[in-house]
Amino acid sequence: MNPLNSPLEVGVRALVLLSETFPRRLDVAQLVYLDYAMLHSGDLAHGPASLHPDLPAGPGELGMRRRLVERGLVVLMRAGLADMTATDDGFLYGATEEAASFLNVLEAPYIGELKERAAWLTSTYMHEGTDVRDGMKQITERWTSRFHTAADQREDGDQ
Repeated sequence: MNPLNSPLEVGVRALVLLSETFPRRLDVAQLVYLDYAMLHSGDLAHGPASLHPDLPAGPGELGMRRRLVERGLVVLMRAGLADMTATDDGFLYGATEEAASFLNVLEAPYIGELKERAAWLTSTYMHEGTDVRDGMKQITERWTSRFHTAADQREDGDQ
């Protein structure tokens, strides 16, 4: 099993986000955006330093993340740390009462860094009336700009 982005690792990251937003429930799309933003917070305006390095395949990473988050949620639900509710808007996920206690037992510095960024994200993008998708637009616009710059440089080199 690959330890990086395994269902367990992604599940713990999702649990950090769900615990921070408790009792609010989130859909998979919100968790995907928040998970990416939590790891790459330096890409957002006024965000803390990113936990993971910037990868040239950023857009592809975001695309693959949905499946990883869904698998992580299954792990959490089986462990009784998260639950799912069906609504008219789709499926929403939330942390259970046991989630915070479970996270408090984990002592790795990485977990503390995740908690700090989750708190920053929720206070910046979820409690001030803004949507985390607005922040993600910043990131995708930056990717687009990089892509166009690289393409322009290749064209200039071909001449």
